[in-house]
Amino acid sequence: MEVVVSESAAVAGRKAEPAGARPASQGAQLDALAQAQLSGAMRLVSSDAEAQIERFCDPQLLASGKVNIVSLEAVQQRFGDRWQSRKDQVFDFAERVLERGLDSRGVFVRVSDMDYFIVHPDLSRLAGQAACLRYLREILTHFLGDARQTAGGILQVTKISHGRAQAEQVDALAAEQMLASGADEEGVTRLGALPEDSDVTTRLVNRWTPFVAVDGRQMRVSATLEPVYELKGFTRIGFRMLRRVIVIATGEELSAQQVGALSAADVLRADLATITRGIARLRAEAGGERQLSLIVPLSFTSLSSQKGRSELVEPLKEASGLVRLGVVCEILDIEGVPPGALLSAASLVRPFSLLVVGRMASGAVATMDRLKGAGLQALSFECPTGLGDAEFMGWATATIAGAKRVAKSVLVYRVSSPQRAATLSSLGATHVSLIGA
Repeated sequence: MEVVVSESAAVAGRKAEPAGARPASQGAQLDALAQAQLSGAMRLVSSDAEAQIERFCDPQLLASGKVNIVSLEAVQQRFGDRWQSRKDQVFDFAERVLERGLDSRGVFVRVSDMDYFIVHPDLSRLAGQAACLRYLREILTHFLGDARQTAGGILQVTKISHGRAQAEQVDALAAEQMLASGADEEGVTRLGALPEDSDVTTRLVNRWTPFVAVDGRQMRVSATLEPVYELKGFTRIGFRMLRRVIVIATGEELSAQQVGALSAADVLRADLATITRGIARLRAEAGGERQLSLIVPLSFTSLSSQKGRSELVEPLKEASGLVRLGVVCEILDIEGVPPGALLSAASLVRPFSLLVVGRMASGAVATMDRLKGAGLQALSFECPTGLGDAEFMGWATATIAGAKRVAKSVLVYRVSSPQRAATLSSLGATHVSLIGA
């Protein structure tokens, strides 16, 4: 029962409630968004948890019923005024129950003042809901002395967007019956289990982000899709994956140079997270339409190791299967790499690629000539920001002339206007992306 809502100025102006809160006393005054929240169809997610649940927005994962909510609302309501002083105790106990029940077979994230996201990648829809029922039953029995309100506290998440989750009530009777028929002291981890090679297990749950880097920092990776256009006819050829690596504790986004300076293992994790998140985005945003191509960023560091190459092959094949012509592999961090080593890396990905591109730093014009014979079919650059017209013309003329001596195609990203894209075309660039396109 998906609810389509829009946030009115009245709702936006109200005093902030804790994420997940649903003030029943205001029911008569609520508009569509708050009514959906009141009914349980719309759940708010705290800002701290938004980044963590981003990896679960894959439509196939949600459609398979593997993301559920366990709500502690019954405990919150029973405690009333005591909730603020008791909630940490409740959360501590609930998380011990979830850690014991899920072990390494699933994921839980507290997303509000009363809701936990629970993901069971290896269980069927019904078995996962039965497991959630068991967890909540133990929590309610501990704090309330009975578990009669368990059934209403389990919801299936159907959509995640903009800090909100749409959810619907599960078939509590069916979940109860499965729990009664198959539960034992270890719970329901064997009920409805899917075959180990099922493609809705590890492939759909992004296991690469967040991750703990070698230096101890916890990082998350997001990937957005940016349209890329061929300049000759200004037609869209598909998307490029735009990566962001963020330090969770500080919210700092690492620059390309900082990402390149991470350990080889961390760079590989960032590459794999980018591809899997990008694939999830493509599935979610394409609306069933198969794009012509997809530009996938890969670090030279990852391609230069046997482990990296073996790990990257499968997601590259998966991405290629989602587009009509195949993927474009864009090799990052190539400054200072010997041409022979770069040729070897390009040769390794060429069987899986429509095109092999070398990604250059914007100011690397002087070093481009050494890339001749390195096996690159195109070079790509990000357009510098804040340039006046004369500065832009100087940069574009020198950069494109240098790139054309190395490769036939030149891609320029994040161009500020169609007028500047036209200038780039006249100078010999072949593809662009536009800011805000």
